[in-house]
Amino acid sequence: MLLVSASPSLTDRVVTAVRDGIRDKRFVPEETYSVYQLAELLGVSRSPVREAMLKLAEAGLVRIARNRGFRVVLPDPRDVAEIFAVRLALEPAAARRAAERAVDLATPFAALDEAIEAGDHEAFWVADRAWHDAVLRGSGNGRAADIVASLRATTALLGPPTRRSLADIRDEHQPIVAAALAGDPDAAQTAMRDHLTHTGRLLVAQAAGVPPDDALVDQVWQEVVGSG
Repeated sequence: MLLVSASPSLTDRVVTAVRDGIRDKRFVPEETYSVYQLAELLGVSRSPVREAMLKLAEAGLVRIARNRGFRVVLPDPRDVAEIFAVRLALEPAAARRAAERAVDLATPFAALDEAIEAGDHEAFWVADRAWHDAVLRGSGNGRAADIVASLRATTALLGPPTRRSLADIRDEHQPIVAAALAGDPDAAQTAMRDHLTHTGRLLVAQAAGVPPDDALVDQVWQEVVGSG
């Protein structure tokens, strides 16, 4: 039993449990899950499960079948491109502002190195999310940080971007940290844009099940994000 402890935010805890189950392949697109089945699995009543399903349906992560339950819907290539279009509208500008404000991005960046040295993939992704959050909140925009956190929860269902090592991903953050330390807003903004574009295109390819250089990736990216 995947017990979810009772709390005032029980619905949100169910949402998190389902997201984790999708990411870990315990809930798969080919199956239909009933509210009763999920409530029993999570050890909660049916009411918070129904509320959680509505939230997940609004986020596009499940499709509700009346009188039957719900089915998992993984993000498709266009969904991923749309998510990165939003992130590209928010995070490069946040990196620029963080550099202008001399925000300390080196301290959260160090956690990426620590995770790599320990060979701890889960800790790496926790540190990666914390670092991006530090950029956004350091820019003075907590609402943008919340939006990005929600968007990342969706793309995380695909698993980590493939075809890069953790060290490769860490290295894409380094120029942003260096630019912030140097007080160079232009370089910070450009480096963040490059990092997100590379990651986004890899995840579009991953969602489509094609190589990163496939023409479909260019097509979807151009249609949704553009060439900027």
